[in-house]
Amino acid sequence: MADEVVLLDLYVSMFGMRVRVALAEKGIKYKYSEQDLRNKSELLLKMNPVHKKIPVLIHNGKPVCESLIIVQYIDEVWKDKAPLLPSDPYQRAQARFWADFIDKKLYDAGRKIWTTKGEEQEAAKKEFIDILKVLEGELGDKPYFMGERFGFLDIALITLYSWFHAYETLGSFSIEAECPKLISWAKRCMQKESVSKSLADPKKVCEFLVEMKKRLGVE
Repeated sequence: MADEVVLLDLYVSMFGMRVRVALAEKGIKYKYSEQDLRNKSELLLKMNPVHKKIPVLIHNGKPVCESLIIVQYIDEVWKDKAPLLPSDPYQRAQARFWADFIDKKLYDAGRKIWTTKGEEQEAAKKEFIDILKVLEGELGDKPYFMGERFGFLDIALITLYSWFHAYETLGSFSIEAECPKLISWAKRCMQKESVSKSLADPKKVCEFLVEMKKRLGVE
């Protein structure tokens, strides 16, 4: 029986994009279902009753939630093609550590850029750049985070690249000026079709955040 794979997602979600990149890397065909998070579908509430969030991967009727967990699940289930995590246990642990670092630090720092102004926004921009510089140090001179091959940690971070334009526009600063090595890495990743076709249009992300600012009353 062929695998039935459905992805409940939101086009501009940096977390959903991770799953799209992983599925593209593995060459997995799936049904994409765009969700309206202001009017959550019965399917989303049924498949993720705990967090009620996207992305959710439904594989043969069984849901898997949380983007990094989904990417690891995809790597384990479809392990015969394009391995995403390193085979060495220590390197696997390191990849998971840095992916966790990205989730705990970078999303919140980025959110502060577009939800604050004045001194608070300046502090948010500095915090964001400082985190990126730590990641740039981890990248070093390697083409990808784990070495010569694109993998799990690259997937964890590259989807935020589609949000950089919005952060720069709404925060009036340049990420490339501060972190040129990281932007070179991002452009290298974007040469991969699995990445370029899975990431949201940066202009659409910016429009989404401008709309969110209005909705939240942040002007």
